[in-house]
Amino acid sequence: MDGASFGAGRAGSAFQPMEFLREPQTILRVTSWIFAIVVFGSIVNEGYVNHGNPELHCVFNKNESACNYGITIGLIAFLACVFFLVVDIYFPQISSVKDRKRVVLLDMAFSGFWAFLWFVSFCFLANQWQRSESNASTAQGGDAARAAIAFSFFSILSWVGLAIKAMQRYRLGTDMSLFATDTFDTTGTSGYPGYPTGSGVETTETYQSPPFTETLDTSPKGYQLPAY
Repeated sequence: MDGASFGAGRAGSAFQPMEFLREPQTILRVTSWIFAIVVFGSIVNEGYVNHGNPELHCVFNKNESACNYGITIGLIAFLACVFFLVVDIYFPQISSVKDRKRVVLLDMAFSGFWAFLWFVSFCFLANQWQRSESNASTAQGGDAARAAIAFSFFSILSWVGLAIKAMQRYRLGTDMSLFATDTFDTTGTSGYPGYPTGSGVETTETYQSPPFTETLDTSPKGYQLPAY
């Protein structure tokens, strides 16, 4: 985008919904949002089984920490996707270059950090699922467990993609001409007037004649001298 600032044009430009929905960043954001719903939704709905007794236990090797971790990471990722989608819509209206830079840095840092947390989730859930006992209760929640593991892996890819897109926006930087025209009026400024130039030769025309040009032939006391 010509004249873009961190991937967006001049502040105050009209919002284009269809163009926004076709952007790779928006597609990745919505995809990550769906993956998060699948992860924490699967664990909440079918991730707890009774294992032959009335008390429910986590399907991942009866490890409550595994289920709690998956639910927490998925729920926060879901809310973060909604938050950053709203920020992406509002981003072209941000007129401050520093504020745009902070938003892009926040997006890049959060996306990279959450990709790492999804990697931990994938490894943690997969490890606990391998240690789970094979029985009827485990088989009952098996689909939910496998869905949570699979979409944790997919979430790693989507959040890494979001981090890369944020890094690309940061590397684009900003075109200061977008904001300089709003603050400074370059057409109305002019330098100080210089000294008048001439030939360098002084002439008597540049000086005014004294107010009295006629000489009085009189004495200091006002008496007229006799003529000889």
